[in-house]
Order: sequence, then C-alpha cells, then structure tokens
Amino acid sequence: MSTDIHPSAIIEPGAKIGSGCKIGPFAVIGAQVEIGEYCQIGAHAVLEGPTKLGSHNQIFQFASVGTAPQDMGYKGESTSLEIGSHNTLREFVTVNRGTLKGGGVTRIGSHNLLMAYCHVAHDCHIGDQVVMANAATLAGHVHIENHAILGGLSAVHQFARVGAHAILGGGTMAPLDIPPYMMAAGNHASLHGINVRGLARRGISRETILQIKRAYRLLFRSGQRLDAAMEEVEQRGLDAPEIAHLLAFIRSSKRGITRP
Repeated sequence: MSTDIHPSAIIEPGAKIGSGCKIGPFAVIGAQVEIGEYCQIGAHAVLEGPTKLGSHNQIFQFASVGTAPQDMGYKGESTSLEIGSHNTLREFVTVNRGTLKGGGVTRIGSHNLLMAYCHVAHDCHIGDQVVMANAATLAGHVHIENHAILGGLSAVHQFARVGAHAILGGGTMAPLDIPPYMMAAGNHASLHGINVRGLARRGISRETILQIKRAYRLLFRSGQRLDAAMEEVEQRGLDAPEIAHLLAFIRSSKRGITRP
C-alpha cells in the first residue's frame, strides 16, 4: 500500500516512513524520525528525533512527539524516543526524548492510549495497554507498568512508579510509588483498596484476587512494619505470581510506597 503524504506536510531528508502511512496537512517529520507501517500522523503534528515508531500508531493533530527534554541539564546531546505499535496519542499530547543522565531513552510500549493534553517527560518508561486520561502528566524518569490507568489531571512525581493494573483517580497527585493492583486517589495520593474490577476484566482469577486482598490487609491494615508484613505475606503461602511481583515492587522502591 502506498504512503499518503499531504502536499503541505514537511518531511525532512533522512526521515523514514513505512508503507501505508498517512501524513496530514502541515505535519512536520524530522530527519531522524522513523515511522513504521500504517501509521497516521495528523495535521500540524510535529515529530522530531531520534524517534522510532512501530506500526499502526495514530498521532492526532497538534501532538508534539520526540522533542527535546525539558531539563535544565540538557545540552543538545543525541537522545531518543522509542514507541511501540498500536498506540493512540490524541490532540496536544507531548512526549520528550530522554537525557543522558536518565539513560538517554524515553520508551512507550504498545496498545496504549494517551488522551488529549497528556505529557510524558524525559526518560519515562511506559509499558503496554496503559491509559492516561486527559491532561495526565508524568515528570521525568517515571515508570508506568502494564495495564495501569491514570485519571484525568493526575500527576506522577519524578522517579516515582505506578504498578501494573493500578488505577489513579482523577486529579491524583502521586509523589510516591503506587503499588501494583491498587486504587489510589487524592492530593497527596493514598490507597483506597484493590482494583478488583480492573483485575477481573483482565482475566485475573478470583483466587488470585483473593490472595491480593489478603496481602493488602497484611501489608497496609495490620499495623505491622512493612518489612515484617511482607515476611508474613510470604509465610502465609500467598504464592500467586502477582503476589511475588507486588513484594518485589515494594522492595525495589526508592521513593517510598503510597499507603492508605
């Protein structure tokens, strides 16, 4: 299938555009941008590089993708942005490239939805099947695990993490790590139990959800120190892989864990 490029679009020499792509009017594609097959780039969207997109991505009008990081220490070094396949970036979404001190790469996986006005700062890593509702914002070096949902106008502090299948309510301010499978809301964020409905919708078994609930009560409702509570979780025979991931996430936290 041939590529459809509007005559008013600006494609700099060196850009690579896969077959079946559609480039809208007045879009700007930089020289170090590589776009996979069957992507759609909307009117007035700007893609700068080094940036690499997989296939079947849809970048809506006025989005700004692969631009220089908003970091005072950035001095024009060659850093990059990598985006997987089947992602949707809506109007006015901004995604910045990485910085050398942060590893040099901002990464977005596949099958993600970033609604209008979302911002992904330098050196962020987003997994797969993540939803960021309108104007959700990630500071630099944030990691978002698979299947997480960030409500509209929520914000995640630099170097913080949001665990797999976690959900943040609208307007949530998250300065600390949000553990996997949890619901969080507020300014500052606090935990409000388990994302039971989200887990069930994604095919997590009832038995596993019950194990996660038991672990939640021990970790955050038993009154124990967190390290002691984690030991008890292991001693109780809560052996689902999700429990192992939850405990590993907590143990690897550098910013600290959000509590109820």
